[in-house]
Amino acid sequence: MFVYEKKLQYPVNIKTPNLKLAKIIASQYGGADGELGASLRYLSQRFTMPLPELKGMLTDIGTEELGHLEMVGTLMYQLTKGVSAEQVEKAGFADYFVDHTTGVYPSSAAGVPFTAAYLQSKGDPVTDLHEDLAAEQKARTTYDNILRFCDDYDVKDVIRFLREREVVHYQRFGESLRLLTDKLDEKNFYAFNPSFDKACFKKKEKQ
Repeated sequence: MFVYEKKLQYPVNIKTPNLKLAKIIASQYGGADGELGASLRYLSQRFTMPLPELKGMLTDIGTEELGHLEMVGTLMYQLTKGVSAEQVEKAGFADYFVDHTTGVYPSSAAGVPFTAAYLQSKGDPVTDLHEDLAAEQKARTTYDNILRFCDDYDVKDVIRFLREREVVHYQRFGESLRLLTDKLDEKNFYAFNPSFDKACFKKKEKQ
C-alpha cells in the first residue's frame, strides 16, 4: 500500500515557459526510457524476486520512480503554462498542442505514445536485474541529452537531480545482482535450474 505525501521529492519552480524544453523533456515522462516505464517495470518485477530484500528494493525504487514521473509532469506543466498560440507555432509545438493542448500526455519527444512494450518482466531474477541496470543507464543518457539543450537553470537543477538518482539506482541494482548471484551460486543455479531442468532430464531418460 502506498502513502501519498503532498510534495515533490525535489522542488520544481520554473519561472519562464519554454515549449522547446517541454517537448524534449516529454521523453522522460512517457518515452521508451522514461519514468512511467521504470515505475511499471520495477513494481511488476518485484513479485517474482526470490529474496525479500530484493522485493523491497524494487518496491522502493519503483515507488520513487512514480515520484520522478510526478516531477517530470510538473516540469512539463510549468514549462507550457500560459503560452500563446504564437509561441506554440514558433516552438514547433503545434502537433502536440492540437492533440493535447498543454495537457501532460505520456509520449516520447518524437510524439510516440507510451506502450508497455518498452519494459520487460521475465520472472527470472538475473535477467530482470540486468534489464534494470540497462534501463537506468538509458535513462541517465536521456537526461544527459536533455541537459545538452537546456539553458534554464531552474530546469537544469531538476534534471541534474533526476540524473543523479538514475546513477544511484544503477548502483543499487548492481549491489542487488551481486547479492542474488551469491545466493544462486550457493544453490548451484548455474549448473542447472532445478525447477525446470530436472523434468527435462527425466523425459530424456524415458526416451
